[in-house]
Amino acid sequence: MNTLPHSGFAPPVATLIVPGYLGSGDGHWQRIWADEDPDALLVEQADFDRPARTAWLAALDAAIAANPGAVLVAHSLGCILIAHYARLRPQAAIAGALLVAPADVEAVLGDYPQFASFAPVPRLPLPFPATLVASRNDPFMDFSRARRFASAWGARLVDLGEAGHVNVASGHGVFPEARQLANALRTPTSASGAERRLSAAGAASVLG
Repeated sequence: MNTLPHSGFAPPVATLIVPGYLGSGDGHWQRIWADEDPDALLVEQADFDRPARTAWLAALDAAIAANPGAVLVAHSLGCILIAHYARLRPQAAIAGALLVAPADVEAVLGDYPQFASFAPVPRLPLPFPATLVASRNDPFMDFSRARRFASAWGARLVDLGEAGHVNVASGHGVFPEARQLANALRTPTSASGAERRLSAAGAASVLG
């Protein structure tokens, strides 16, 4: 598996995978992607159990600096991290971002006070192409809120139906459609086709 830190002599990777709270453990689609794809790098944090925005931003910044032009593929709190990063580094060399099941840190702060440093969530348009993948029964983000975040960020919205938090706990392991959507960000003209295929397949058959 490719993880940070990696050698400065290695060529930049095409995909930076950005986990959220608790990391993406065994069986998570992000880990599977990093294991299988030599052109993908999983951005590790020093402490996934205690999210700290400043430290997490520093790790993401190092990864982006070492891999200019990569597509970012984030899950949960990792999506909110990218929104903060874009506000601070709008000129960073990022090809695009796939934001899967963002965590609404403002709404869940009572249950997850450890997310405090990530609130409030920036509502500025992202300075790169983005696709937000949302579930209608995600315990960490109401779908109506996901729609508003997508609008504020200028991101395309992909509706997964009832797919939980799109993680191991909700029964989601391999998620090949995420790779299709990430690739579509490199060639924006193909994005709508990838989204149509995902929608037509239906959440149950796609993510089961």
